Amino acid sequence: MEKIRERPAIDSDAHALLLGFRSDGSVPSVSALTGLLKALCLGSSSGELIDQLRGLEDMKSAIASVQARAAVAFDLAQRREQASAGIPISEQGQGTGAQVALARRESPSRGSRLLGLAKALVTEMPRTMAALESGQLNEWRATLLVKETACLSLEDRRAVDEELAPDAGTFDGVGDKTLIAAAKAAAYRRDPRTVAQRASQAATERNVSLRPAPDAMTYLTALLPVAHGVAVYAALTRKADSVRSAGESRNRGQVMADTLVERITGRRGGISGVDLEIIMTDRTLLQGDSEPARLKGYGIVPAAWARALVGAGTAASDESRGGWPSATGDSPPPTKDPEFTVWLRRLYTVPSTGELITMDSKARLFPPRLRRFIEVRDDTCRTPYCDAPIRHIDHIVPWQSGGTTTVTNSAGLCEACNHTKENPGWAAQQLPGDVHTLEISTPTGHSYRSTAPPLPGHSRSVKLPDFESGAGRENLAQADHCIDS
Repeated sequence: MEKIRERPAIDSDAHALLLGFRSDGSVPSVSALTGLLKALCLGSSSGELIDQLRGLEDMKSAIASVQARAAVAFDLAQRREQASAGIPISEQGQGTGAQVALARRESPSRGSRLLGLAKALVTEMPRTMAALESGQLNEWRATLLVKETACLSLEDRRAVDEELAPDAGTFDGVGDKTLIAAAKAAAYRRDPRTVAQRASQAATERNVSLRPAPDAMTYLTALLPVAHGVAVYAALTRKADSVRSAGESRNRGQVMADTLVERITGRRGGISGVDLEIIMTDRTLLQGDSEPARLKGYGIVPAAWARALVGAGTAASDESRGGWPSATGDSPPPTKDPEFTVWLRRLYTVPSTGELITMDSKARLFPPRLRRFIEVRDDTCRTPYCDAPIRHIDHIVPWQSGGTTTVTNSAGLCEACNHTKENPGWAAQQLPGDVHTLEISTPTGHSYRSTAPPLPGHSRSVKLPDFESGAGRENLAQADHCIDS
């Protein structure tokens, strides 16, 4: 068993940097560790490569533990600074999670969860933290343990942390489900009443969500109380079994999915009085071009699928007979649904950049057509790394500070991000350029940029390293040397 737990040692220089010191006693920097990793050369044998993979995984866990400590220290520093500025205690700490998210290139909601995880590990679960530092748990598994003990008091949580003793190798070789089950059992033994209350309160968190799936499909997910979820599934199952017994050619899963759509929308086709807002080029719509389209709330969809939706191409079965017709083709038009109305709105863009042409308004509030224009341009929340749906259209430079209600002085934001930018020390500005670019500044003076996504038919150029230069040749040669050696 001891041999199984034995781990390859991390490079001594890297390990020293992670612990916070150098051999000469000086304080290291993150850039020093980054430089050390860049200089790492891959092993030449299979055994060496596996050892490196394991060592690097341990290092990732150790880095996650350092990030947790840094996040907690940052939260405390922010609260001290805000207290000195006279901000009420109830408002101190607001926006800290969002700053953590930007620094870690994560969404604001995940940034708040990462800050909560850090606080739990550093202040309440020392043995789980030790396991993360030593590589016996990765960040995800530490998150599972924190999540399953969230309902406990500080005393009980520390007792569960001690009982499970993750740093003693308790969970070596086990899967996520086993780890969750152990944490749940330990929590229930400590405080069964609180765990039961948590289950009863979970019903208040019921919701429905939508996320993209490959091939122009999507996952519609409902979080329901167990009785309701089982009842819904049983009803769909009974319908599928009944239809299948009558000779239906669709398989069971297809019938269940179609029944769900029909019962919710009232129509078997599923589209009824909903503005889908699908964006495509005129070439895709009228000339059979292959440039993909963009469906609001979903993302990129195939050109043929988009044409079929708006009725601009032949039926799907005709695609295999030579593609989609042009506007002057002789193929018959698709069958129209009398209850399915298609509205075409023309959007004009700058050919070189794809930037939407500006429109203006003298109103303080963004009028409906201008709001629609901004939603098309921004697609999702414009805060860097946040891809939540747009809920608010707001001024970049606030109205009370002289900001105008224009396309250039606008940004589509989710509700949380719009509230975050109103906290003291936050600022935003629109940068000059060919494409609408938003720069967000945080209370620490760091800045992050977000550029409006390219519309269908346009792509943004990416500047590649210049390998003709001396620095480029040197880096390439070093990479070749490491791989060959």
